[in-house]
Amino acid sequence: MTALWVALAMVVAGFAGWPVTALVFKLARTIDDKADAAKAAEEALRAEEDPSADITVDNSPSGLGGPDGGAVPAADAGNQAVDSELTARPGQRASNGPAAGPALPSQRILRGGAIIGVLERLGVCLAILTGQPVAIAYIVAIKGLGRFAELKETPVAAERFIIGTLTSMLWAAGTAAAVKVLFLH
Repeated sequence: MTALWVALAMVVAGFAGWPVTALVFKLARTIDDKADAAKAAEEALRAEEDPSADITVDNSPSGLGGPDGGAVPAADAGNQAVDSELTARPGQRASNGPAAGPALPSQRILRGGAIIGVLERLGVCLAILTGQPVAIAYIVAIKGLGRFAELKETPVAAERFIIGTLTSMLWAAGTAAAVKVLFLH
């Protein structure tokens, strides 16, 4: 019967931990998005209040303002431009700006994280169930050394690494502890 409880604990810790970790990542992203939106709103308010900030929006089809390149008549109130200022149409690059090059392929951060997470949770659960909590330090050390170069280069990767590792370990440790206390006296 003990083997059955150990196997059940391993399955729950290893494989049910993925949705939990994904949920924590989603929650962290939501919190980050809200913080970014608040920061952007604060910066927009600051720019709006700054008298030295001069933002020109030209909605005219030609992008040149009025017929003579000057101010737009009052009848064209929806299409305004600043006196004698040329503006580029939306999506058009500035004449002195760099040409838009091909988009660089995006590089995925922390590739293989789902597989590593399952193995990590299995290892943590097994370490606790066998009474060898020191093994958890080895798991963290191996994982950290394997990701060191990527974590050093990319702050976003380091943040995801910490969130994922802590979530996985807490889930696996909680599952193992619950099974050990409730079923494996």
